[in-house]
Amino acid sequence: MKIYAVADIHGKAERLERVGTAIERLQPDVVVVAGDITNFTGAGPVVRKLAAMAVPMLCIRGNSDRSRIDGLINNTPGMRSLHMATVSMGTVNFTGIGGTIPLPFRSRICLRENHLLKIIAPLVSKNTIVVAHPPPLGTQDRVGGRFHAGSRGLLNLIRHRSPRMVLCGHIHEDAGFSSLGQTLVVNCALSRETSGAIIDYDTNHQPRIEMVHL
Repeated sequence: MKIYAVADIHGKAERLERVGTAIERLQPDVVVVAGDITNFTGAGPVVRKLAAMAVPMLCIRGNSDRSRIDGLINNTPGMRSLHMATVSMGTVNFTGIGGTIPLPFRSRICLRENHLLKIIAPLVSKNTIVVAHPPPLGTQDRVGGRFHAGSRGLLNLIRHRSPRMVLCGHIHEDAGFSSLGQTLVVNCALSRETSGAIIDYDTNHQPRIEMVHL
């Protein structure tokens, strides 16, 4: 399966154009949007533009998306919200948790982060791809090249459940990928240098990941 993962579109026309160009060139089987789809307003037009790209899309909210976007996504053909849900595509299971609260030098997924992570934990196995907006604390989460600003709750989920992969964004300047134990963490944020990540995913082999440069 070829997965195009991207985050932090923020409703910007130029970023939507980059996403469309990447989809046209890479021909992914599925697109995962790991939050900050909008910039608080204009959800309808942005969702319609994404849906028009005619590729199955799995999405979660970020800190600049209002909660109503989940219903809008689920009512749009070809799109699904992963918030507190599992979607299977072939042999690949995706599970997500939406939202982010940016705090000084730290991020939380929501005010009840630990509570929601406990609910979602049974959905996470060693073959699961977890989608969240912030990175886990300490991995692909450096702000200004100095401070770690990821989610401690997500870090604990990874330590206890060891999902195959985590797709995230939020920290634009630390887009890239690295390993956290047995889990691959992919920060697929749109930035000046990158336009997300393309992942060749095989349940029987190590995924091949490349950052997209357009």
